[in-house]
Amino acid sequence: MTNSPTSTFRKLERHVKNLRACQLCPKMHKPVVSCGPVVSRIILVGQAPGDKEPVFGRPFAWTAGKTLFRWFQESCGLTEEQFRKGVYMAAVCRCFPGKKPTGGDRVPDDTEVANCSRWLKGEFEILQPELILAVGRLAIYQFMPAQKLAAVIGRQFRITYAGHEADFIPLPHPSGASPWHRMEPGKTLLQQALRLCARHSSFQRIKSPGP
Repeated sequence: MTNSPTSTFRKLERHVKNLRACQLCPKMHKPVVSCGPVVSRIILVGQAPGDKEPVFGRPFAWTAGKTLFRWFQESCGLTEEQFRKGVYMAAVCRCFPGKKPTGGDRVPDDTEVANCSRWLKGEFEILQPELILAVGRLAIYQFMPAQKLAAVIGRQFRITYAGHEADFIPLPHPSGASPWHRMEPGKTLLQQALRLCARHSSFQRIKSPGP
């Protein structure tokens, strides 16, 4: 039986409160970054916050976010505000992992990914998404076996995660450090993926919400 919108919001609100209090990973830098209790049938899964996201208190708050929101503005006609209000933005890990000694952000280790997966599984149970967007390799590989981006970007899949079946569209990471989405075949495959998003009924409902 489907929960009422009010019941779903209350469950998600409690979930987010518990998420923000998480202390499972001692190497992770607090605070936990969350989009808040955004009730949506779309879940976007990023990799992990950078050092700016904890300052602004929301996912994709810096340069990669500007690129991500431009993609959806151009392909789906959604402003950043509409996207943030209409899509639940999650991540493989919800805290900034810190910097590597050699520079760049540290990649979360397997234990940290496993610890944080409980939050994502809880969000699937509460929201029962119709569409999952995975941004970047680390996020994509939580839902399917590791393979080259060119083999999966630009395609829509049907997957099961945490016992829940949903449509799945992988996306490259919008980081300026990655040239993949700015050169071929990445440019063309990205546009194919964004067209799939624009045509999906979940995005259509964000653009034209019912009464």
